[in-house]
Amino acid sequence: MDLFDDHSSKLEIVKDVVLLRGFVTPKEAEILADLATVIQTAPLRQMFTPGGLGMSVMTASCGDLGWVSDTKGYRYAAADPLNKKPWPAMPASFKQLAEQAAAMAGFGNFQPDACLINQYQLGARMGLHQDKDEQDFRLH
Repeated sequence: MDLFDDHSSKLEIVKDVVLLRGFVTPKEAEILADLATVIQTAPLRQMFTPGGLGMSVMTASCGDLGWVSDTKGYRYAAADPLNKKPWPAMPASFKQLAEQAAAMAGFGNFQPDACLINQYQLGARMGLHQDKDEQDFRLH
């Protein structure tokens, strides 16, 4: 499946899991330009698991917090561990895209504050996992 697929559709896979095929297409050029700017400031890098194994996916972050993994564990941090500076600001295009996607999926009050960027090259993989430390933004 291509993130920039031209087939526009909304498909609920299971409760609270929605595929928005073609959703990014109208904003593709802006998103890719903003992505290039973010990774100039916070370059894609290989993180390591708490056990010291290199992850196959390359990551970068932007927003108030960035995702970090090393021998101390998995966490969100306010500063980039490579340069000790705050992560680059999340581009407005990323925020708008996340807010619109969340609204279409039924989560209307979502306000993104962090963005993890994953780059999967040939051979990269991501195992089944759950991010149990994430906040729950559903209205009760």
